[in-house]
Amino acid sequence: MRLCARRVGFGAGGMALLLLGMAAWAEVPASGSETPQAVDVNGQLENRVLQGRFEHIAAQLRCLVCQNESIADSNVELASDLRRQVREMLLAGKSDDAIFDFMTDRYGEFVRFSPPLEAKTLAIWGAPFVMLLAGAVIIYRVARQRSRLPVDDEPAAGP
Repeated sequence: MRLCARRVGFGAGGMALLLLGMAAWAEVPASGSETPQAVDVNGQLENRVLQGRFEHIAAQLRCLVCQNESIADSNVELASDLRRQVREMLLAGKSDDAIFDFMTDRYGEFVRFSPPLEAKTLAIWGAPFVMLLAGAVIIYRVARQRSRLPVDDEPAAGP
């Protein structure tokens, strides 16, 4: 796994990360045990089905610090917090869609590598094809109009 080369400043984003870290720290169980009982010493879920779902979800979510890696591949602290949060939601019985909806509501559509097909994403992805089609129609009509013009092979008669 690679380390993220990008650093986070202590601006508005840094403050948000600080608050997120403080919120995560406040949720640590009082017993001192940071790992839930359904997670082994390596941080993997003991239930293989849940672990498979976790890996699928973690590969689909973008690291907000690195921005070109998934949270599964990133070693940044925020990515590990997001992985922990996904694990907790899976253990709480949340569906994959509910987890994606929660992450999208909290961090925006940018957090997903492949956002769901909606009207605005359809417009963004469909616009180039519409423009190509419009260009082809214009070229066809211009070529058709020019083919109907008479051919003027004879030079103009002079006085």
